[in-house]
Amino acid sequence: MKSPTDLDLGNPIRVAAVRELDPLAADLACYTLRQQNAEADLPAMTAALRDLTPAVGRVAAFSTEECVAAMRDLGMFLGSIRRHEAEPLELVPEALPVLHELGRRTDMVPRDTVHHYCTWNPVGVRQRMYTGDVQEAYLQESVRMVFPHLRAGLELASTLSDMPLEDPKFAQLTDELTTHVETMVTSIDMVVSHVSPEFFARTLRPYFEEITVDGRVLLGPAAAQVPLWLIDEAVWASDRSEPDYAEFLRDSVPYSLRRWRELYDHWERVPSIVSRLVDAFGADAEEAVRKAPALRLSAEALARLLRVIVVFRGRHLSIARKAYDADLRLYPVGSGGASVELLKQIIDLTRATAQLTGARGRKQGAAHGGERRSA
Repeated sequence: MKSPTDLDLGNPIRVAAVRELDPLAADLACYTLRQQNAEADLPAMTAALRDLTPAVGRVAAFSTEECVAAMRDLGMFLGSIRRHEAEPLELVPEALPVLHELGRRTDMVPRDTVHHYCTWNPVGVRQRMYTGDVQEAYLQESVRMVFPHLRAGLELASTLSDMPLEDPKFAQLTDELTTHVETMVTSIDMVVSHVSPEFFARTLRPYFEEITVDGRVLLGPAAAQVPLWLIDEAVWASDRSEPDYAEFLRDSVPYSLRRWRELYDHWERVPSIVSRLVDAFGADAEEAVRKAPALRLSAEALARLLRVIVVFRGRHLSIARKAYDADLRLYPVGSGGASVELLKQIIDLTRATAQLTGARGRKQGAAHGGERRSA
């Protein structure tokens, strides 16, 4: 039985280890794949996938990190074959039991995810890419730079979810979480500056299509699998969401790391932080703050966090509107299954929650300032 530590594949040391590994001796094949994609050479990439696929018995000798690296490299060919309008496991059925075994060993879905494509991807000359275009490299780096901050932020969210809002440390930890989330704004700014909507929509997006694995439809490596939505879940979405967003969250959970799936399961069963804040203020907010002065600081800190999330979501929505414009897009929805309409709903929900939270902090801040002036 693997312990949680054994499968903590987000640990920076293990991430670095996976990037260095090449258990399938796939370096050359993955580099050659760029040209095969440019030439739409489906027979060549199919043959490469067949040659790279190990026997299931060989997988049994792999370490967990080697299993992750193997799934990463096979996944590049799965996505490439699918981009050229074929189902990879129909062409290479012998890969099916291997994908199942790699998924079982790593406790993840039996195909590659955004973590394989970005976080566990080598950098430099060994970087696995569908196209080799510098814009693709920037997109991968935008996820790679976020991952450690998101991992740390989710652990802070776990602490905050169980911490009384009256605790003086609550505001401080929330501000630390906000600092981590701000990295996502930096990340999306990088995408806006270096990745054109045309390149993403017409060149890169087709590589992220879903494939069928044993009758199960599995999404490709999608940015939506980077779980900012899990921070939403802890802060407000577990009990203040709408059905469409709640369904999107449920559909996204299987593509995340085990620790993150456990957090989602826990947060689904407990009140969100914002709901606890509303209850803490109660009907008489001034009396609540008089009894627990830190409550106002907690509300203000949550409002700051939510404003940063709104900024990120606003920029994401702007990119999505351009990439999925009817005159440009090849697909009606994102690779993670979200439509532009759903993104708009999410930002509206987040903005409404930010206003609700901020109003409590501002009201009590004004009252507190008035008391000081009267004194």
